[in-house]
Amino acid sequence: MPRQDVIALFGPTAVGKTEVAIALARILRSHGEDPVAVSADALQVYQGLEVLTGAATAAERAQLEHRLISFLPVDAQFSAGQYAELAHNEIDGLLAEGRRPIVVGGTGLYLRAALANLSLKPPPLDGVREHWTQALHRHGPEALHGELAARAPWAAAEIAPTDSHRIVRALELHEVGELEPSREASELWTHSTRHSTLLVGLVANRERLYAQIDARVDAMLAAGAEQEVRQASAGGRASATARKALGFEDLLAGDVEGMKRRTRNYARRQLTWMRKLPGVFQVDVTDRHPADVAAEIAANWLAP
Repeated sequence: MPRQDVIALFGPTAVGKTEVAIALARILRSHGEDPVAVSADALQVYQGLEVLTGAATAAERAQLEHRLISFLPVDAQFSAGQYAELAHNEIDGLLAEGRRPIVVGGTGLYLRAALANLSLKPPPLDGVREHWTQALHRHGPEALHGELAARAPWAAAEIAPTDSHRIVRALELHEVGELEPSREASELWTHSTRHSTLLVGLVANRERLYAQIDARVDAMLAAGAEQEVRQASAGGRASATARKALGFEDLLAGDVEGMKRRTRNYARRQLTWMRKLPGVFQVDVTDRHPADVAAEIAANWLAP
């Protein structure tokens, strides 16, 4: 059986994806491969939010080249559709050069956007997202969900009244006449990928993962995450999409415990999302060294 063209690592925040990718790259090099990481994260694209978003550090990038991180200013809007075009170009270009793409990320939609051809909606027109984001802050998600239910009941029925991001996005699309039953959900859960892919899902003991998340938030604060957020927010610089970085609003409000709680909840949703992925090779990383985890992944990829 030929080796897959692409290796993709998905997992919840703080599970250790970057460390495993670096360890995996070392093993691949010993087999004559030339690996490059391609980030599949919605917020690591922003310059100036590297600590908050957990982007690979300079020391980590010295061990494994990373693409699609820290290339956008914080005032720029960004969408999954824009990301997909960039990721496809990166992956195709690396394969054409004989290099080995390792797609690494915890944003489910961006992972699938990198690996597959999705029917993604266009980004909102200027001002539309800002309008609904302001309405969200003034009235709350439940009120906007009621507005969506009045405009498009079928869409509201598929979205939880507390899911602020999806409610705002649906209202944006309705505003510009683009809201319609989408094929996106079915596309997300199919085996179809642009290139043959070994899809690896990293999991961990839930309580251990939550403890790692709390420790990671503390480390981010010590490394200057709050200063990043305040600098990005100064003068209203940060775009609506940049402000979606996990912990951005919490740190502006000085709510560290809120950031930890939301991050734990997000990790739980990531694990739920991963369970829906077809053909995923799950690896439990609890109490294991990244090199050991990487060796298991490499053995699977190298197996004849």
